[in-house]
This record gives sequence, C-alpha cells and structure tokens, in this order.
Amino acid sequence: MELEARFGVTNYAPLPVALSRAAGCQVWDVDGQAYLDFMSAYSAVSHGHAHPRLVAVLQAQASRLAVVSRAFYSDRLGEFLARACELCKLEQALPMNTGAEAVETAIKAARRWAYRVKGVADDQAGIIACNGNFHGRTLGAIGLSGEADYRRDFGPFAPGSQLVPFGDARALAQAISPATAAFIVEPIQGEGGIVVPPAGYLAECAQICARENVLLIADEIQTGLGRTGKLLACDHESVRPDLLLLGKALGGGLLPVSLVLGRREILGLFEPGSHGSTFGGNPLAAAVGLEALNVLLEEGLIDNAASQGEYLMQQLGQLAQPAVQAIRGRGLLQGMELDPQQVQAHRVCSALLKRGILTRETHGNVLRLAPPLIVKRHQIDAAVTQIDAALTECA
Repeated sequence: MELEARFGVTNYAPLPVALSRAAGCQVWDVDGQAYLDFMSAYSAVSHGHAHPRLVAVLQAQASRLAVVSRAFYSDRLGEFLARACELCKLEQALPMNTGAEAVETAIKAARRWAYRVKGVADDQAGIIACNGNFHGRTLGAIGLSGEADYRRDFGPFAPGSQLVPFGDARALAQAISPATAAFIVEPIQGEGGIVVPPAGYLAECAQICARENVLLIADEIQTGLGRTGKLLACDHESVRPDLLLLGKALGGGLLPVSLVLGRREILGLFEPGSHGSTFGGNPLAAAVGLEALNVLLEEGLIDNAASQGEYLMQQLGQLAQPAVQAIRGRGLLQGMELDPQQVQAHRVCSALLKRGILTRETHGNVLRLAPPLIVKRHQIDAAVTQIDAALTECA
C-alpha cells in the first residue's frame, strides 16, 4: 500500500486490504484472512478465481505460443471466433483486449457503415447513448457520457454524440435524425447503479433502430456471458443487436479479452490497415477465451446464475432494514440502493470488508452484489447475514 501510494497514480481509491491469492469465490489477504468475493472484478471473474480448466489452458498455451500479432495467422484464433459467432448468432467477430477498446471499435465500425452504406455526409455521423451509461474511460467512451466527473478537464470531445433517458424508447425515436449512425446501450446499466429498464424496452429500441436504419449496439461487457442468467442480457427479450460487445468474463478472470461481433455488412467494411491491435486476438487470449465459453456452457454457470440470482434477491428482500430503498438487478448482477440519509454505502463496504465480504459501492449509494457465477447457496447465506449486520452497524 505504501509503495502504491508513493509510486502509483491515485486514479483509484482501494479499500485497505492487500490480496495475495484466490480460488473459486474466495480470496485471501497477505495475512491469510479469507474473504468472499461479491464483486467479481466488475464481472471479469465470472468463472471464479483460478478456475482449473482455464488455468490449465493458459499454462499450456503460454508455454507453446502466446503473442505473434495479427501479422500472421495462428492456430487458435479461428476456432475462438467461430465458437463466439455460433453462440451469439452473429456473422463475424473482431478481437480486441479491453472493453473500452471494443467500444471504440464499435464506434468506428458504426461511423464507417453510416458513410459507406447509409449515405451519411462525411464527418456528420451521430451516435446516441443513454444518460447514466458507462462505456469505458477512453476519450471516445467518455465523449458518450453525461457524467461530469468522467469528462472534467479531458475535452474537447468528438462531436456527434447525443444522450437520451435510459428506459425511454420514445425519447430514442425522437432523437434519431438522418445522420444517426447507431444507438449504443447497456441492457442493464452497471456503473449507473444496476438499473434495469422497463420490460420490453430493449425490444422496442431494436424495432425503432431497424425501422430508422440505425445500428443497435449492445454493450454487454458487464452483462454478457451468463451474468444475468442467460448467455446474453439481450436474450431476455430475444433481441439480436447489429453489433454486440463482449469483454471482462471472456478472459476467464485471467487476462483481458474482448470481442465486437456483428453482421458481415458492418464489420466487413474494415480492411487491412483500417483498424488493429498488437495484442488483439493473440493465441493466448484466443485459447483462454474459447475455454471460457466452453466452461460457461459445459459446467452450467448460466443456469446457476439464474437460480442463485433469484435466491439472492429473495434473501435480500427479507432483510428488515429501513435504509434499503430498492433491490434491483437480474441473475447475479444486483444492486441494493440505500437511503443516504440513513447509511452511506461506502461505510457499509468498509464494514463488510471487516466481516469478510468484498464489494464496492457504485453510482453514489448503491451496493453492488455480483459474486462469481459458481457461487453456492451457503455462500449467499453467509454474505446476506453479513450484509444485514453491516447495515445495522452503519445505520
């Protein structure tokens, strides 16, 4: 902690615990104290820490071939892309590393499609996003954000972005113009406070985009790959977006892997030299990403997320805590909104840390609850007991 404070940039404010090892849903600090992980690194550790199958693939591939760049073919990438396209029912996939890179790639793809296919005038293509969104920390991503803290002192931003209220399909319809290239949306807003839109919202947005010849970009970097109890959060409303963004869990909690998946007429507009990444699609990432998809399906993680998520919400709903204003979410992505006049979520997280539960607040006063998809009922019971005690202690 002292070394980080001295040599590191303070762009994070970690809770005062130094973690040294992990397995499954548990992590241990340098003193040997055990904790239940109820944050999963913002969904990046959906498979649990150090999943044996994923670690074995990582080790085997790292000792054989790790990084060669896309200047050459490798024997791993094609199989990974084919499996991802098959599962997500889309035609092509472009590999990157981080979720933010996937967002930037989608913006580029949407703009190129707008100019070459839709016929938008040069440099006029617009992107619509939602208030409360979080699409990353890069300039393109924060240019889509309405959060002042994300944008302050980082401008100027690229023109052409527009914000509409999340959950309001009519507002989307009214905002679309002939120059609109795409609408980018999270099926559930994660950093925005685990906000679930009204039933039918995503399906109505898809209909509007199709009618108006606007691309629907689904940012499923946090919600995708089983987190909400289905492979994709879009599946809850049978929506197939034009572009789908995956990341976080795709790397199995071991390394950054992301994908932009979509229709051939959109992604096929990229040609050699128009986009790339030194590490994107490297053999190590492809091997781990493929195994992460296989583990997700073969070990029943999606079904477990659905059943354990329902149980978690039931147990949280039984807490007799007056400070709890709302519990919302889907699957194992849930948020507990707390009354700031009665209790501060940051204090609750600190109290939970002392009680062996790791999580953090989001969007002010919302407690994030998102354990790995392998979580068991007795672990949920233990966490809920400690949440109840921490709320009482901090009220």
